[in-house]
Amino acid sequence: MNVEEQWTGIYDYLTSAELWTTIGVAVLKIVMIIILSMVVVRVANNIVERTFNNSFREKAKIKSPIVSERRENTLKKLIQNIITYVVYFIAVVMVLSQLGLNIGALIASAGVAGLAIGFGAQNLVKDVISGFFIIFENQFSVGDNIQTAGVRGDVEEIGLRTCKIRNWTGELHIIPNGNITQVTNFSVHNSLGVLDINVPYEADLQVAEEVIMQVLLEMPAEYPEIQSTPQLLGVETLSTSHIVLRAIIETLPMEHFGVAREARNRIKTKLLERNISIPAPRLVMYNKQEAEELMQESAIRGSARE
Repeated sequence: MNVEEQWTGIYDYLTSAELWTTIGVAVLKIVMIIILSMVVVRVANNIVERTFNNSFREKAKIKSPIVSERRENTLKKLIQNIITYVVYFIAVVMVLSQLGLNIGALIASAGVAGLAIGFGAQNLVKDVISGFFIIFENQFSVGDNIQTAGVRGDVEEIGLRTCKIRNWTGELHIIPNGNITQVTNFSVHNSLGVLDINVPYEADLQVAEEVIMQVLLEMPAEYPEIQSTPQLLGVETLSTSHIVLRAIIETLPMEHFGVAREARNRIKTKLLERNISIPAPRLVMYNKQEAEELMQESAIRGSARE
């Protein structure tokens, strides 16, 4: 067969209706697979969304705790991610089969390659396993305020490999699950606002305590976040220039910051109305002559006592 006959055969093959019909059918099938997979993902995610939303409404009627709602938000996002990964994986396999690849041999070789890659992807495996334990042990949920890996903020997303945490100034931290070895969850139980109020020594301590208690007892009616009657514990510290009175307010998780700020503002206003000022640091200075006189007086008093 000479060169001319080879080129003629190639030309006939490329211009044959059978070839282009096969290519057209394969492309059409691939497009249909992609469209169908996108539709399946969207429909499945909508079903999951509606299912969990209906669950929220039912639990809202019976006043279910907010922790349960956060738990369901976490599971909802996890299920949607799993559905997306599985559907698109199946779609990729079907597309490869339409391209004429032997899927069985490809999967077998992928399994062998996976073993080799697994030794080099230990961190990835560690992240995924840690992600499963985080979710199923309910260590924290979407919406919780936590501190882990040197970062504190609100959990925005829990994935199989990473968690996304946004701190109060807006930065988004993406932390591999394998790095989450210790977690402090601030959203599980009620928070406690601690108020330390400085009162000068010359003020009437009983009046100051009455003013503080009046403010604390008025606040629960205006702030539903407060979960129990605020308490004035009493004198916490005797400082050099003032007395420190301590009060506590129990609130819903992470609501104690705002409530405590408002309480401090009201207490300051009420104390000033009763002519009790907030003490400033004091520094007493003596000149050399006054210091010598004071030392002499002190020595005379000491000898008189003896």
